[in-house]
Amino acid sequence: MHLVVHGHPSSESLSDALAEAYAEGLGRGGAQFERLKLRELSFDPNLRQGFSQRQALEPDLLRARQLIERASHVAWFFPTWWAGPPALVKGFVDRTFLPGWAFAYRGSGNGLPEALLRGRSARVVTTMDSPGFWYQLWHRGSLHGSFVNATLRYVGFGPVATTTLYSQRARTAAQRAAWIARLGREGEADAKSRGAKLQLGNATTEA
Repeated sequence: MHLVVHGHPSSESLSDALAEAYAEGLGRGGAQFERLKLRELSFDPNLRQGFSQRQALEPDLLRARQLIERASHVAWFFPTWWAGPPALVKGFVDRTFLPGWAFAYRGSGNGLPEALLRGRSARVVTTMDSPGFWYQLWHRGSLHGSFVNATLRYVGFGPVATTTLYSQRARTAAQRAAWIARLGREGEADAKSRGAKLQLGNATTEA
């Protein structure tokens, strides 16, 4: 099962159009998929006591966890704002990716956790106004460091593919349409690639 996470607050966004095209590509590739639209969830985005006290999960967050648990591949779609993910995405991660579910410390003393969400691949699709050279030079690939490495890979997702679409404000309608078509192809390719891996993993041999 593939999960497509819509992380933009607006349903009229380019991120949503990209997510829809990707989902259609998954379907063409023969994959089953579900959608998780973060803007439609009802939850407090603030982890009010940090990790010191348990904060009860709202029903929508419990359901979101179930969707992630049964997914073999999770694709995230959101814009890069202030060199990071939107508050909607950050709040969702803060509230759901908690010790005991996403990662756990086993007393090794080295500060490195056990990743509990292994066995799932991911794709992160993000748009930004910055040109690529500026993002890499000035922001030092901040979104990819924080969300791809320090969040998804930290809790066990892998491999994690990325699609980064730069200079959004400078793009023409035709160029944006090309981006949308590209995500349709990537969805189809991810469906076929993940399907092949699952078949390989389930294969048996006879002596």
